[in-house]
Amino acid sequence: MPDRFACDTSVIFNGLIIDLIEDGELGDHPEIFISNIVVAEVEYRTNIQKEIGFYGLNVLKKLRQFHNEGKITLNVIGHRPTREEIKMAPGGELDALIRENAGENDAILITADKIQGDVGVFEGIEVMLVKEKVLHKEITPDSLRIMTFFDEDTMSIHLKRGLPPYAKKGSPGNWYMEQVGDEIIDKKKIEEIALEIIEYVREDPHSFIEIEKYGAVVTQLRDLRIVITRPPFSNDVEITAVKPLVNLTLDDYSLDMRIRKRLEKAEGILVSGSPGAGKSTFSAALANYYSQKNMVVKTLESVRDLQVNPNITQYTKLEGSLEKSADILLLVRPDFTIFDEVRTTKDFQIFADFRLSGVGMVGVVHSSSAIDAVQRFIGRVELGMLPSIIDTIIFIENGDVSTVLALKMTVKVPHGFRDKDLARPVVEVRDYLTKKLEFEMYSFGQDIVVNPINPSKSKSERRNFDFNLDKWQKSGKRISLDIIEFKKKLIIRADEDFASRNIDVYAGNHIIFSGSLSRNAEISLSMPNREAKQIQKELRKNSDIYGILK
Repeated sequence: MPDRFACDTSVIFNGLIIDLIEDGELGDHPEIFISNIVVAEVEYRTNIQKEIGFYGLNVLKKLRQFHNEGKITLNVIGHRPTREEIKMAPGGELDALIRENAGENDAILITADKIQGDVGVFEGIEVMLVKEKVLHKEITPDSLRIMTFFDEDTMSIHLKRGLPPYAKKGSPGNWYMEQVGDEIIDKKKIEEIALEIIEYVREDPHSFIEIEKYGAVVTQLRDLRIVITRPPFSNDVEITAVKPLVNLTLDDYSLDMRIRKRLEKAEGILVSGSPGAGKSTFSAALANYYSQKNMVVKTLESVRDLQVNPNITQYTKLEGSLEKSADILLLVRPDFTIFDEVRTTKDFQIFADFRLSGVGMVGVVHSSSAIDAVQRFIGRVELGMLPSIIDTIIFIENGDVSTVLALKMTVKVPHGFRDKDLARPVVEVRDYLTKKLEFEMYSFGQDIVVNPINPSKSKSERRNFDFNLDKWQKSGKRISLDIIEFKKKLIIRADEDFASRNIDVYAGNHIIFSGSLSRNAEISLSMPNREAKQIQKELRKNSDIYGILK
């Protein structure tokens, strides 16, 4: 009489039953019992587009193939679970029915669930616990089909059903898309590649499934981040695999020694840049740098893909929540936490809470410029708290540090205001190296104003400036001004098209002052004001007085 074995859902979803059969550990021709409860669970997971469901379904198909080939005798037993039994599943009702089916058929229960196994032993059922089973077949990451599309210049691979494979090649800020094969990816091939990825990730102790949602799964296969999407989330099956090209240190970046010293003292750092600019690579280098300084460094990531040293523990969402992760992380008391990436309002609040708790923070933020990264905090935290939360902004462009800004709180009359009674708390944003004031942030009525004083251009903006004269002429356009003396005031009036714009007021070739036109396109100066006296003096000399748009 052949050996008789009953499978629960665990050995179907992890595929261990296939390995047991192929390795001959169940005998020459075992009799395998699959409960309809297991089939229903696999079908349900597949219907809601869970990758584990597709994987489990392939395991069931493989068992049927073994049966047809005469390797096993396959029996489907029991009834499909009722609605009431499904509702009781969290309490173990369905597991109890699987054990009952195994006992009724005098079969050994094969499970990878220790609780299921222990309860089965208590009930007098013979149990084979295979959770700690070591697989005999050796599969390396390089042997996976997804790896055949990569070469040393590949940043990411993009596979979609019905299209040839494409690869993004080059380096951050200098990449191009290239077709990497003429073969059209059909349904069979893309499903085989996806199944192979999921199978390897589930068996490899150094890989894991990061996110599994309806129609999408995100895995970390060693250093490869892979996203598999399906309808209804995407319009077709798609696989995107992203591989880090470089693992850099701070010495690989063009950092002024003053910036290096700043990084040693800074405690609230934002690393910003556009997607693919190299933010995460720089953040990983910064994490490793702090770790080498004998600091306790942790990371908080929705997807754990930062390439950091082994002594840096990477945390992700705890029970689906970064807030719960933050509660635990605070108890660990890190010196620095790398937060990749700060995106939602909750993320910004967690970042602020950590900083105000005294933890050094490095936040990774998507933005098109350095100041945009700061503006994402506006409205989420009080303006007066901003310099206590963020003290340094690093803008990454084309894989290198482009801009470094520093924040400081002061009380002053904002730039362009003339009345000293309008003094208020102002957050100054200065270029860290030149100390040049670039932006002021302050409350104006119910609004928060981010006023550009003399912003420096990023590398790409400087390139555009050199090659786009029209844009330069627009920002440096000369405009006519009317000077009106009214009681004890001097009113400078421009065309209403230039309302609310910043201008430099010139007399001949000499600048008198910089200011901001009002909504009425006017600047009002009190007569005792030094600038007002200077303009009156130039008027008496018949000097040409005009404005230059900033």
